Amino acid sequence: MSNPYETLGVPASASAEDIKKAYRRLARKLHPDLNPGDKAAEERFKDVAVAYRLLGDVEQRRRYDAGEIDETGAERPQHRYYRDYAGADHGHAYGEDTDHAGYADFAEGDDPFAELLRRSAQARAFRRGQDMHYRLPISLADAINGTRTRLTLPTGDTLDVTVPAGIVPGQTLRLRGKGAPGGEQGQAGDALIELDVMPDPRFSQDGEDLGLEVPISLREAVLGGPIRVPTPTGHVDLTVPPGFDGSSRLRVKGHGMPRRGGGRGDEYVRLRIVLPRGGDPELKDFVSGWRAGQGHHPREEPPA
Repeated sequence: MSNPYETLGVPASASAEDIKKAYRRLARKLHPDLNPGDKAAEERFKDVAVAYRLLGDVEQRRRYDAGEIDETGAERPQHRYYRDYAGADHGHAYGEDTDHAGYADFAEGDDPFAELLRRSAQARAFRRGQDMHYRLPISLADAINGTRTRLTLPTGDTLDVTVPAGIVPGQTLRLRGKGAPGGEQGQAGDALIELDVMPDPRFSQDGEDLGLEVPISLREAVLGGPIRVPTPTGHVDLTVPPGFDGSSRLRVKGHGMPRRGGGRGDEYVRLRIVLPRGGDPELKDFVSGWRAGQGHHPREEPPA
């Protein structure tokens, strides 16, 4: 930061009233509320505020003129017979809140600038906090059934999140008042949590429907019978029809992905016939002598 007199554009011999007028003129020109988005004006305003807080105080101005403190208000090293000033913070001693510091007295006037300052201060006090955005991965089963989980934030804080049943991928939960804090009298923002429904490795997905391949034995394919198949939330019983050839799928209604309008898609089970490992001589002999099988040519048949 430069010489505070130069920052305010006044000579070192300026009176207290001249310093106040100079600050008022610059503050009206550079105030952030009058220059939204102008970072250069905002930085200049901060410097002007620091300069005024230094020169507007009689004692601080005297100490600065005497060389006891620098333009930021930090102590200057004195002669060696003075106690060393160790560990000093040479930052802006007067800049903790320079965005709106040093002009509280101007807000007590009755002109338009004073009214602007009052409105600005009130708006800051009632300013609502920012909404904070997070992502939370959940399992397919939790999306269907609902769950209660804990989200760890980048700050190390945690949020307890209740996920309702029937969540669809990409849906966002709003936790009111769990975002960034607001002004002194303002409400906190909200936490917006986008839910990522993680794929279940057991299933393929086609929109709201799920696909699953389940192995069955030759005996089950020929004779039919009950089998148990998995779904995202447990197991269900299916019946393999006798003479099943693997050309069709079995439908498990209402056991697929959650739908936005409510309900769920379906699960489709593809049955795959698996022969015994290592071969079976008895089965081989049977097939070799099976006359009906010798006359069956499925690749020459028209599709069903």
